[in-house]
Amino acid sequence: MKLKDTSILITGGAIRVGRGLAEALAAQGCRLALHCNRSVTEAEALAKNLRRQGINVCVLKCDLLKPRAGEILIKRALQALGRLDILINNAAVFNKESLIISTEKQIRETIALNLTTPVLLTRAFAKIAKKGRIINILDQRIAGVEAGLAGYLLSKKALADFTRIAALELAPDITVNGVAPGPVLPPANIREKAGKIPLNRRPSMADLAEAVIFLLKSEAITGQIIFVDGGQHLVGNKSVNRDSQSVFYETK
Repeated sequence: MKLKDTSILITGGAIRVGRGLAEALAAQGCRLALHCNRSVTEAEALAKNLRRQGINVCVLKCDLLKPRAGEILIKRALQALGRLDILINNAAVFNKESLIISTEKQIRETIALNLTTPVLLTRAFAKIAKKGRIINILDQRIAGVEAGLAGYLLSKKALADFTRIAALELAPDITVNGVAPGPVLPPANIREKAGKIPLNRRPSMADLAEAVIFLLKSEAITGQIIFVDGGQHLVGNKSVNRDSQSVFYETK
C-alpha cells in the first residue's frame, strides 16, 4: 500500500506513542484522525502543528469505554476524512498493581479498553473498509510473564492472539498485524528500569514508527507481530515490582 493520501485513525493519538506515530505518518503524507479522550488540549496542539505542515487532520474526542463507542468513532472518522484506509489500535491503559490490590473496576476497565475496544473497532472498520490495514500496538511483555500486571498482560496477550485470528478472518482484503515495543517511551511518572536489552540500545520512537510503516506498506504480511525491543523479549523481564502504582497511557 502506498501511504500518501491514505486516511488513518489512530486511537490514543494525542500523546506518547500515538503522537509519535501520528507525526511519522504525517511525514508520509497521510491524512489523520486523532482520537483522544482526556488529552484534548494535546490533541488540538498536535493537529494545529500538523496542519501548518499541510496535513489534513482532525481530532475526535471519544470515551472508548462507552457503549457502541468503537462503532461511533469509526463512523465519525469516516465522515471527517471521507474514507478510512487504516486503523491503528494504540489507546491502552497500564495498571501496575498486584492481583490482590487491584480493584474489580480496574481489571474490568483494563480488559475493556486494551482488548474489547480494539476487537470492536476492528469489527466496525472491517464493515466499512473494502481494503485496508490494521495495526495493534502490543508490548514486548507478551513474550513472558511478570508479577503485578495481571490485567494488563492478560489483555495484551489476548490482543496478540486476536491479531492472528482477525488476520485470518479478514483476509484477503484487510491485513492485521501487531508491533510489540520495548521501553520506547517509559511512563513519565514511574521510575522503572528498562531491563536487559541484548542489543545494548533502547529502541526509539523512530524504530517503532519504521516497523509500523513497513507493515502498512507490505502487500504480503498479515498475522505477524514485530518486537521492537532490542531483543528484550528473548531474555524476559526478571524484575518484580509489587508497589501499587497506576499509569494511564492514553485512554485519554
